Amino acid sequence: MATSYVIEQTPSPSGGGLEWERPPAEEIASEAGAAAPDSIAEFDACRERFPYYLRGQRGLSENTERVYMSDLLAFREYLLRENLSLTDMDRLTLRGYLAWLASPPRDGGKGYERVSVARKLTVLRSFYLFLVQEGMFNSTPVPSGRSFRLKLTKPLPTFLGHREAARLLDAPDESTPLGMRDKAILEMLYGCGIRLAEIQGMNLSDINFGQRSLLVRGKGSKERQVLFGRPAEESLLRYMNEGRPLLAEEAGPGKKSDAAFLNRYGQRLSRRSIETLVKRHSAAAGAHDDVHPHTLRHTFATHMLEGGADLRVIQELLGHSSPQTTQIYTHITKAEALQAYLSHHPRADEPTSPATAPPESPEPEPEESANA
Repeated sequence: MATSYVIEQTPSPSGGGLEWERPPAEEIASEAGAAAPDSIAEFDACRERFPYYLRGQRGLSENTERVYMSDLLAFREYLLRENLSLTDMDRLTLRGYLAWLASPPRDGGKGYERVSVARKLTVLRSFYLFLVQEGMFNSTPVPSGRSFRLKLTKPLPTFLGHREAARLLDAPDESTPLGMRDKAILEMLYGCGIRLAEIQGMNLSDINFGQRSLLVRGKGSKERQVLFGRPAEESLLRYMNEGRPLLAEEAGPGKKSDAAFLNRYGQRLSRRSIETLVKRHSAAAGAHDDVHPHTLRHTFATHMLEGGADLRVIQELLGHSSPQTTQIYTHITKAEALQAYLSHHPRADEPTSPATAPPESPEPEPEESANA
């Protein structure tokens, strides 16, 4: 029996060259027992042109493009499975597609979690808006988010307490070049609230020590200025003056990198390496499990809000395009306040309202790994 799926409906109000690998048509066709129809060839042709729309008009990052292109493969498989074409899209087709995504494999479905299904719906909406521009439709046949949306519950992001954060920042051994580098990375992640991709792409020319500010290139190549404090400045200066020159020498003559953070071979540090060093130092500091660079971003925002910062300021520093994205941190502090009250006040009762329930969120916009 297929998994039930909640779909909320309301009356509708009136670049350059990334190449995407086409899935082996013969493999999917063999599963369907027939050759891929012309409609799939049409889909593949449209999909190959889709990245130019994502880059040129949506201004999405390469990582987000990869998510969009990957998510479209599920829709391709569904079209082939049901012998449908792009022009067969309507509410009934859409509901069938979402139900197939959510149904467990034993029932012939894909078994995706609801948040993944919602993301694929968002991608499909963008794809059909692109097809409208391509002249295939006068208007998109995919219902808008106002008239057809998935109801999601978004979990509260995890963050570190003040003592946990302090222990993590003190964990690296600053007597070595790599330790100086790691200390500077942790200070910048916590002190600026920047994303993993943003610190990995950070260049020497982006740092303004005079103003203690950093030029950050966020999602969609949007630029913003973020600030860092005295501890981050001191760690960064020590790394730049003592640690980085030693690492840069390993690149060899004529191979100098403008990257701020280098690996042991003098080249730009990878995202995976940054994730690994955060986890390693977190374990050494005795912090809770599964600490990720994004955990420090959440910690930055939460501690700013607890300190009395205006939500609009936090939104600007985080680079959120919508204040609704930043609003999640108010739920964290409210949940923390309620927990403290229930734990410490002698007259506290058990909660009788859903005050601690995670907030509902709209369908998520696909983004690079991990998160907002």
